[in-house]
Amino acid sequence: MSGSFEELRRHFEEDLTRASSLDDVKRVRDKWLARDNGIITGEMKRLRDLPKEERPAFGQGMNQLRAQVESRIEELRAALQAAEDLRGRKRSDLTRPGYPFALGTLHPIRQLQEEIEAIFVSLGFTVFDLPEVETDYYNFEALNMPRLHPARDAQDTFYFDDNLLLRTHCSTVQVHAMESMKPPIRAVNIGKAYRRDAFDATHSPMFNQVDVLVVDAGITMGDLKGTLEIFLKRVFQQDIRMRLRPGYFPFVEPGAEVDISCIFCSGSGCRICKQSGWIEILGAGMVHPKVLRISGVDDARYSGFAWGMGIDRVAILKYGVDDIRLFFENDLRFLNQF
Repeated sequence: MSGSFEELRRHFEEDLTRASSLDDVKRVRDKWLARDNGIITGEMKRLRDLPKEERPAFGQGMNQLRAQVESRIEELRAALQAAEDLRGRKRSDLTRPGYPFALGTLHPIRQLQEEIEAIFVSLGFTVFDLPEVETDYYNFEALNMPRLHPARDAQDTFYFDDNLLLRTHCSTVQVHAMESMKPPIRAVNIGKAYRRDAFDATHSPMFNQVDVLVVDAGITMGDLKGTLEIFLKRVFQQDIRMRLRPGYFPFVEPGAEVDISCIFCSGSGCRICKQSGWIEILGAGMVHPKVLRISGVDDARYSGFAWGMGIDRVAILKYGVDDIRLFFENDLRFLNQF
């Protein structure tokens, strides 16, 4: 279509006047502004055939026309949409009861995290929020796991490069807390950790963990045992029994595996505890003197204890869930039970 700018405007206004619905407005827009075969697009193609001295004025005029067309189309579209919305509201029966809708709740793992955090706050602990992307130093080196230590194997850890990785545990709180605080120290870190584990009923490459650190003069295994008993009884809300078995962890010495009496059979023996009456729950121990020295704490004056526990494992026991994958599948039939 050719002609003066005024002719184009007149033809456009005639088309727009005949548009009485949103579909009509869309057809007018396509007719005038379509990228491939719109009228204005076709007119702009004439620019290359004009003499050079006429091109600036022609281009400026077409751009102004395009802006006017877009503005007029949007005005009519908005007016028709508002009218349609008003008609829809008038059709609504305001006396009818509202539609029921479900309220969301905290994820069961998050609920347990907040419960654990509240326990430690009540005991005077400082809660740390540490990065999930950690350096090799804080995740391994400062925790007495030097180069070539088996725990640093690439088959177990998600490395970004030689220095950065996804933390494999929340025990990094030990070094961060001792670097930023002076004894007495009561610190806890609750969050996600990552390892190259298979995703099955009892393992996940991403899991939630709580790690605890206490450093002060005269701290002993007795303090560790007493604090653990208070914590575990509050978490499971039962008068459970606890036992410590020798265990090895690079950043504690001595180390211990901690078991609790089976919360399902009260220690008499069942399928869950494999008839033993005990369930392994966490690893703990006295902070290794080397870790204290690396973190700038005088190991001749101070001692401390630390432990780490998988929150997902506690949730499995506390809520009677038999498959850890249920916590990650977002199945509302499962989540609505909490």
